[in-house]
Amino acid sequence: MRIRYTIIFALALLGACSKYPSGTLVFVTNERDGTISVIDAAKDKIIDTIHTGARPRGIRISADGRHAYVALSTPINARPKPDDNRIAMIDTSSGALLRSIQVGPDPEQLSIDKDETQLYVSNEDSGTATVIDLRTGEIIATLVTGIEPEGVTISPDDRWVYVMAETSNTVTVIDTEKLQVVKTFRVGSRPRDAAFSPNGTRAFVTGENGQDISIIDTATHRVVDRISLAYNESVKPVGVVVSPDGRSIYIANGRGNSISVLNSNDYSVVKTIAVGQRVWGIGLTPEGRKLYAANGLSNDVSVIDMETEKVIATIPAGQGPWGVAIR
Repeated sequence: MRIRYTIIFALALLGACSKYPSGTLVFVTNERDGTISVIDAAKDKIIDTIHTGARPRGIRISADGRHAYVALSTPINARPKPDDNRIAMIDTSSGALLRSIQVGPDPEQLSIDKDETQLYVSNEDSGTATVIDLRTGEIIATLVTGIEPEGVTISPDDRWVYVMAETSNTVTVIDTEKLQVVKTFRVGSRPRDAAFSPNGTRAFVTGENGQDISIIDTATHRVVDRISLAYNESVKPVGVVVSPDGRSIYIANGRGNSISVLNSNDYSVVKTIAVGQRVWGIGLTPEGRKLYAANGLSNDVSVIDMETEKVIATIPAGQGPWGVAIR
């Protein structure tokens, strides 16, 4: 099996050539038309559209920036096909498909470790998380999570993986060394996503229906605080990222059509920034200067200058922008 994947990978590399600029790129999955929009962050312009087929949602970039991993599942209102459920590995310098990895049913989100050796995927329909050895392409663990798992986030030290389950309102903690579930705990209603502080001591879990964010002590995997974001009834927290310096937490408010900016010292909301319709995935450039927000109903991406905390560009994307990952 390992030889087979090595050959496929080598052939894919031969066919791939660098055609994208070397600077910062933003990859946005469009779940309704089966594409990924590639944005040049220097110009805030679309430079390519990658056709993935199926339904792309979760997307992550490897630590070295060379590869994008995209969760694909059956398109909305389509009849399921065996090849729909997979992870596509894409060359971030050319958009070429390098590898297709079969996983469990209905993958929605994923995470990868820094060494790019293990891939963690949520399987919404089966209530499980699949762990794949990226060296062989083989599934090495299938772990039971809460009901309808969606978000998957790995800690900065690669020690823990948090899997959010929207129906059971729980977070499942996976020990990446033992490949075992070590704890499951409750958070706010309908958890969607999580982000860790840069030092890994805290995790922040959004609760869409609870209109809150749960603050987690990662040493004990315990909720130590829960911050209400119900200052507006339309606010529905989904995507979340933390600034590189750890001082700010940014939350996508779904159908609230806005981004909340929280101070990480006291978790107060210091700013609300209006963006497009049904904002879902968000991503920060490495230095934290710009934030990109995928707006699923207005079919565009809002670009926010984080110094002025204002939208400086709106970029048309595909149908149903969902996930954001930045190289």
